[in-house]
Amino acid sequence: MPITFSKENNTVALITMDAGENRQNPESVSGMLAVLDEIEADESLKAAVLCSKEDKFWSLGIDVEWIGAVLAAGKKQEARDFLYSLNTLSRRMLTFPMPLIAAIGGHAFGDGAMLALCCDFRFMKSDRGFFCFPEVDINIAFMPSMLEIIRKVMPRWFMEDLILTGRRVSAQELQDRHVVRKACANEEELIKEAMAFASTFAKPRGIFAEHKQRMHKRVFDLMEQEDPAFIEPLKVTG
Repeated sequence: MPITFSKENNTVALITMDAGENRQNPESVSGMLAVLDEIEADESLKAAVLCSKEDKFWSLGIDVEWIGAVLAAGKKQEARDFLYSLNTLSRRMLTFPMPLIAAIGGHAFGDGAMLALCCDFRFMKSDRGFFCFPEVDINIAFMPSMLEIIRKVMPRWFMEDLILTGRRVSAQELQDRHVVRKACANEEELIKEAMAFASTFAKPRGIFAEHKQRMHKRVFDLMEQEDPAFIEPLKVTG
C-alpha cells in the first residue's frame, strides 16, 4: 500500500493511504511503520492525521487475496509473521509519542476498523462510508489483544452488538456512541476538522507516550501472553 505524508500547518503530518481499498499486507504494514518513524524523527511535528486518498474506502482490512494465496501455498510461517506484524503496528500506534487522528473518509471494515481504533482520536465523514466488523460473516475470530483494543474505545454493549451482528454503522451512530469525535458532512469538512483538532496539540512527547504506554498495558500483555496461542496454530477461524 503506498503510504506517504506531508507536513501541514507547520506541526501536523498528514498521512495518506493511496492503494484503493487500502488493504493490509506485509508491504502496507512496513510502509506505515516507516512513515511513523519518519514523522517521529521530525521534532517539529506535534500530531498526525491518517486519511485515505480514495473517497469510497478508508481501509477494508487484511488483504484476503494475499493471505489466501500464502496459505494455499503452505507458507504458514509467512502468514504467522504477518499476524505478528499487525500487532507490531498496533503497538507502535498505541505508543506513538504524539496524537494519531483517524480521518475516516470511507469504509473502515475489519482490520481497517481496528486501524482506526488504534488511533487516539477519530473523525468520520457522513456522506459516504460505513464502519463494520464483518468477521462473524467471514469466519474469522478476533485475537485477545484486538478485543481489548475495541474495549478501550467502545461501550461493552455496543462492541458486542457490532461483533455479533456484523452490521454496518454510520458516522452519526459512532458519534452518538463517542467512538468518533465528530461526524463530518463531507470529505472537505472531515479533513478541515481533523487538521484543526490536530493543530491544537503541542504536548511533550515523553509524557504523551508514557500515558499511552500505561493506558494500553493490558493490550500489550495480551499480545505477548495470549495472542501467540492463536497465531502459532493459525487459529483465526472457527
